[in-house]
Amino acid sequence: MKKNLVISLILCLVVVALFTGKAVSAKSSCTTLKEGVLTYSPGHYLHGEPIPVGYNAYGYNYQAHMFKGSYANTYLGSDGLPPYAGDDAAYLAANPSAASKWYWPYRSTRLLMKWNDAWISNQDCDGDGALDRHYGYSSYIGSGAWETNHMMDSYEDGGSTCNWVYFTKIIAVPASAIKSGGVWYTADGTEIGPDIWSEFATIQSVYNDPCAGFTGLEYLSPDHAGFGGW
Repeated sequence: MKKNLVISLILCLVVVALFTGKAVSAKSSCTTLKEGVLTYSPGHYLHGEPIPVGYNAYGYNYQAHMFKGSYANTYLGSDGLPPYAGDDAAYLAANPSAASKWYWPYRSTRLLMKWNDAWISNQDCDGDGALDRHYGYSSYIGSGAWETNHMMDSYEDGGSTCNWVYFTKIIAVPASAIKSGGVWYTADGTEIGPDIWSEFATIQSVYNDPCAGFTGLEYLSPDHAGFGGW
């Protein structure tokens, strides 16, 4: 697994695969997943079905703010395709269009995501029928949202099996942040981290692939790598 491929995976990670919600400035009564009335969005394979409190068939657990499963499953549902369970031949026989999806080659990659309520909530407080994002803010900037991604897989190299692991922390930048040259800085000029998705910064990344010569810390924010204080 080459370093640039791992980075390309992380840069394409699943903001768009998560459910969206509209931010409002004043909190109203909220609808929770436990009520069983919040459903999957139009275009999703499970459109119209209630979003469960626990894990769904793809690996998302919106109540617990987690995803655990195949990297491909972060996208398949929103593309109108059923979850992938590991049998390539059977899946492609029933869903041939999956083979043309950019993420299909990464179906063996395991992904663990965690996020906070500001990233994507487990309730609908603005009444639009969708799980809220950055509630109370017009965008993610300044919302305090964060996400972690932990990816792992293996590949063959000269008859040997090589295992790689990639971990990263991503935060919504503070309202006072300034972006320059693709990097976010605090108001006093301290580097926060590289820009990602226009409203976020990577504050830590760790990449281990001993076969390719990569081991340990790849990036650490000069400001701080914790989620608080942004």
